[in-house]
Amino acid sequence: MQNFFTNLLYLPKNIGRLTYFFFDSIGFKFIFFLKCIKSCFTPDYYPDLVLKQIIKIGYNSLPVVGMTAIFTGMVLALQSYTGFSRFSAESAIPNVVVLSITRELSPVLAGLMVAGRAGAAIAAEIGTMKVTEQIDALKTLSTNPLNYLVAPRIIAGLISLPFLVFVGDIVGVFGGYLICVYVLNFNPEVFLVNIFNFVEFIDVFSGLVKASVFGLIITFMGCYHGFHASGGAQGVGLATTYSVVSSSIMILLFNYILTSIFFQI
Repeated sequence: MQNFFTNLLYLPKNIGRLTYFFFDSIGFKFIFFLKCIKSCFTPDYYPDLVLKQIIKIGYNSLPVVGMTAIFTGMVLALQSYTGFSRFSAESAIPNVVVLSITRELSPVLAGLMVAGRAGAAIAAEIGTMKVTEQIDALKTLSTNPLNYLVAPRIIAGLISLPFLVFVGDIVGVFGGYLICVYVLNFNPEVFLVNIFNFVEFIDVFSGLVKASVFGLIITFMGCYHGFHASGGAQGVGLATTYSVVSSSIMILLFNYILTSIFFQI
């Protein structure tokens, strides 16, 4: 009982400490974010590194994004049929598949997959350079680490994610097409006509805008946690974990914010 009252007395102090650390962390991230954005628009530029990162983040992520998209489209078609068949509304399945894939599932799932693959790799690579003092070596060579390490990755993320999501849209709808035509016995021409008549530019555009924001979040979080890694191999492992977790949470948060914005349009 005495320990309970003792902990109760220290409760305001603990709450204050947690609140301070929370806002302190937000402040550090915001300042680092401004520096990263500035580095994208100030010399020196490294276009060869940007191209290399586009290949690593975008092209090398195509298989995992494609597999995720096609199976998501298949499952979505089956689940939609399960629900709509109870109301004799099977003809709406193509519309639901294309709308769900382009607006929501393709950008979110692609973002989460890239965060687990490329975001973790960015944090591990930069974190290793940090703990082995390679970043300090760049400074001694009069090379700005933000321009050399961060800017190419952020630019590559902004470019790569929309292309990945666009490919995911096509593959996901194709997965729904396979299930609807070869499993649910839909007319293939009717399926395609329903898609082309129903989908609008804003549906695809909103997903691509989300993809650009998610690409910025993934690369920024990977670079931030990598730059602030410490403590050797264990610190690099923690930086990788923090990068994936924080990227995933931010993707879901900004997905809601962007969906609310496009909902008003």
